[in-house]
Amino acid sequence: MSNVLRAFTIGLTAFLTVVDLFATQAILPALTSAYGVTPAAMGFAVNASTIGMAAGSLSVALFGRSLDRRRGILFSLLLLAVPTALLATMPNLMVFTALRVIQGVCMSTAFALTLAYLGEHTSAADTAGAFAAYITGNVASNLFGRLLAAGVVDHLGLAANFHVFALLNLSGALLVWLSVERTPPMPAVDMSRAAPLASLLAHLANPALRAAFAIGFLILFAFIGTFTYVNFVLVGPPFSIGMMMLGTVYFVFLPSVITTPLAGRVAARRGTRLTIWGAFAMALAGLPLVLSGNFGALLAGLGLIAVGTFFAQATATGFVGRAATVDRGSASGLYLASYFLGGLAGSAVLGQIFDRLGWTACVIGIGASMVLGMLLAFRLEIRPLVCPSPASAS
Repeated sequence: MSNVLRAFTIGLTAFLTVVDLFATQAILPALTSAYGVTPAAMGFAVNASTIGMAAGSLSVALFGRSLDRRRGILFSLLLLAVPTALLATMPNLMVFTALRVIQGVCMSTAFALTLAYLGEHTSAADTAGAFAAYITGNVASNLFGRLLAAGVVDHLGLAANFHVFALLNLSGALLVWLSVERTPPMPAVDMSRAAPLASLLAHLANPALRAAFAIGFLILFAFIGTFTYVNFVLVGPPFSIGMMMLGTVYFVFLPSVITTPLAGRVAARRGTRLTIWGAFAMALAGLPLVLSGNFGALLAGLGLIAVGTFFAQATATGFVGRAATVDRGSASGLYLASYFLGGLAGSAVLGQIFDRLGWTACVIGIGASMVLGMLLAFRLEIRPLVCPSPASAS
């Protein structure tokens, strides 16, 4: 398999793994209308997938060593199609929320096991490219998943949307079946080093890692708060755009597909702290623009926020891989758990602010979380003896 085809296959696998995570945000106004609930209630239900993402990430960090990577990824994507298809029945909001949680568990399990597979079964020279391809596919899912969801709902309705995404889940399983090679089990590890609880406590005792986990929480807090509730701003006056147009708004993610893979190189040259500050500063620069009554300015603001938050996420992920002194897999799992819990908090807290105080107050809350992330970046230091992880290029 050529390097280009291999990178495309890895990216497509990432796309099909997490495409359900944020695509549903693009149809939030339609879901809110169909269920007859407030934006905050529907926003929480849709983003409940982050609960499952956090739980799945932490579970793989704790117990994933004994799992066969290929079988785990394949089974997770096959199982993912079930709750996705059940969402098409338009169940009550509680069941809808539970199904989104189950989707999150399946997606994060496949996601974490794929990252583990890439780290274990690619050469040192190829690892950086493999991780970059996977993260690029993840970013692309934010764009094209939203476009697809908005287009399908606009032309075929809500139920058809979930059927289409269930087919995408099955396509992901088929791709894994065809492209992920069966591999021998990893060599046994020293159980004194592999004790899950001891590893987690060691990570939490590291001030730099604690700061990185908190920064991850704040990144998705801000991202979810922006790209969940801006939908309701766009469909209301003065913009009043339709569902299909709402989907095309997410072309603002396109620059992030190009910039995100560069985060590792920038952090290597400028340092993690400066890179995080620059990423948050770019996102902060977009906040005044999203309050504008001018459609073009609002889109520019969304683009800056997307580039900044994705860049910060890639940088923080790489930092965790370098800063962990033991069991980097569980450190990454803790980071992802914190990251996705931040998304849940963002949908809940900022949803209430949006419902009660409006979009301007919501944006102020988003800005406050970014400033806090910049302050936490002061603590991102690595002890001299820790060697960089190949995953840092992600």
